[in-house]
Formats: sequence, structure tokens, C-alpha cells
Amino acid sequence: MKAIGIDIGGSRIKAAVVDTDDGSLITKRQRIDTPRPATPSAIIDACGEVLETFGDISPVGVGFPGVVRDGKVLTAQNLHQDWIGFSLEEALSERLQRPVRGLNDADSAGVAEVRFGAGQGVDGSVILLTIGTGLGSALFTDGKLVQNTEMGRMFFGRKREAEDYVSGTAKERDGLSNEEWAKRFEEYLKHLEDLYWPRMIIVGGGGAKKFPEVKDLIKTRCELRHATAKNKAGIIGAAVWAADQS
Repeated sequence: MKAIGIDIGGSRIKAAVVDTDDGSLITKRQRIDTPRPATPSAIIDACGEVLETFGDISPVGVGFPGVVRDGKVLTAQNLHQDWIGFSLEEALSERLQRPVRGLNDADSAGVAEVRFGAGQGVDGSVILLTIGTGLGSALFTDGKLVQNTEMGRMFFGRKREAEDYVSGTAKERDGLSNEEWAKRFEEYLKHLEDLYWPRMIIVGGGGAKKFPEVKDLIKTRCELRHATAKNKAGIIGAAVWAADQS
């Protein structure tokens, strides 16, 4: 099945047509800078612009950097606050004149990894963590997504939010070496293991490009893997999610 995946980010909006049977991109990715201010109307118009070359393919899935529930945005930390309570699916469906399904961007990346990537075929609990400006998360149980987990917002140990302790922003802000960051990240992963007892933790996101260089420094009970879909994960996962819901 063909579907369109959109990945809304703080700096860019990316989209492509996806073969949801195998996770491959049928078209080249189209990109556009995220407008500023990143209001709902500006983002909706930008999504319409980036999809112009794809024709009338449907459905459309969209990964959004915040909590999305019942088609509405509940948090939007890195975008405009007018997003809070905004009906993302309804507005984008009206703009594109086709069905749209929305979900959190880390959840979207997780769908791609569990369906086609590092977490494919793994039973039990699987956690995906996306490292970047913030810290995103996705939780799966026997391949089924538990939406909007927001594990980057949890407090642990030093009474700091995980996002403030181990994100890419935290590493740069605190001037951490790879070894120092790995020690922090291991501390955080142990906390997640104590809570969820996952079979696997997958690490992805723009801030995880060099994760293979530090992976062996991090000790976990469960299997620890680097994400395979990389910067295509959000697009692929959004398209697959929309196809599954249609």
C-alpha cells in the first residue's frame, strides 16, 4: 500500500511517499524549513506545500513533536503555544482533502523501527529513545504501540528530568565527553530497565549518529541497539500508522 508520511520537526518538515508493505521510500524526500513563528496555520500551509508533488495519494500520516491524542495536540514544547488543543488531524485533512492520522514524532519513529528495523520481530517490551534537542520515547508491547509515553519527562536519581540530563542539548551544554555522557545515559537506562524490564532498547534520533562509538561503554541488562531507519524513521512510521488506521 502507498501512503504519505510527514515528519514535522523544529527546523524542517519532511515528507515522502512510502510503500507501507516494506517501509521503502517510493519518492525522494521533500523538505521545507519549518516556518517561524511555527503557528498551526503556518505549519498546515507548509505541509500542503511540501505535498504538492505527490499527487492525491492517501492516507497521510503525520508525526508531530508533542503529545497527540484523538487527533488533537496536547503539548508543543518546541513550536507555538497556539498548538495546544488544536485539532491537527481535522485541520490537515481539510487542507489536503484526504484522510490524515497524527501521532507523536518519537512514536512514529518507533513504529518504523519495530515494523521494519532494529525491533522487528521482538516479543515483549521494546523501548525506542530519540536523542536530539530533547529526549523522545516510544514503548511497544508485543509490537503494539503504547502512545505518548514521554519518558524524557520523568525524574530520576538526581531529581532532574531525564531530558535535562541526557539529551543532546544537555551533552553540549554541560561540555560532556562521550565517556561522561555514556555514564549518564547508562544511569538513565538502568532506571528505565527497573521500571519496564524491556527486552530491547533502541537508540535513535539526530543526536545518536555517533552512538555506535559509545555503545560498548554502556552496560544494560537488555539488548541495546542503534536505530536502523535513522532520519527516515519519522516519515516511514507516520505513513505506516496512517495505513494501519485506514
